[in-house]
Amino acid sequence: MPANNSIKKALSLIEDDVSKVLGLNVGKHAGIRPGQYIPRADAQSPPELFFRDLSPSSTYMVIGLDIDAPFPSFGVLGPILHWIQPGLQPTPSDSDPNVHTLKVTAPFVANYIGPAPPPGSSPHRYIFILYEQPAGFNGKKYAPPSGQNLGNMHRMRYNLDSWEKEIRLGSTVAANYFNSN
Repeated sequence: MPANNSIKKALSLIEDDVSKVLGLNVGKHAGIRPGQYIPRADAQSPPELFFRDLSPSSTYMVIGLDIDAPFPSFGVLGPILHWIQPGLQPTPSDSDPNVHTLKVTAPFVANYIGPAPPPGSSPHRYIFILYEQPAGFNGKKYAPPSGQNLGNMHRMRYNLDSWEKEIRLGSTVAANYFNSN
C-alpha cells in the first residue's frame, strides 16, 4: 500500500479542528459527521459538498478514496480511488452567505463510484479531501479520453501523495469521511 501521508494528515486535521470538516450531504443524509455510517445504497451518487468561508474567486477539487480496501484489517489494495472532481466553484447558500455549496463546472478526472466493500467486510471509511485547485490545472490531461469512466485497475493502490506532487496541490482545505458497507 502506498504511504499516503496526505490521508493521515487529512484525518488528523479534522480530528484537531472541527472547523475543517467538509460538509457532505450523501443521498438522504445531510450534514454528515466524520465517521457517520451511511448505507451503501444511499451513497451511490456523488455527495453534495459545502464549506464555510471559501474564496469565491478560487476553484476547488475534491478527491474521494476508500481507505480500507479490501478489508479494514487487510488494506493491500487500498486506498481505492473513488472520485476526482476538479472545477468546483463556491456558490453562497441561500440560508447562510458564509457557507458555500461547491458546484461542478468541469468534467471529472475520475468518475464517482459508490461504496462497494466485499461481502463479509466490516464498514470501510470513504474520505473526501478538498483542495484549492492549482492555477492552470488541465483535467483533460489526466482524465480518460472522451469522458469515459476510469477503469478499476487505475483506482487500486492509489497514491495520493504522488498525485499531490504531480499537479502541485497545496494543503488540504477541508476533509470528511463516512463509513459504509
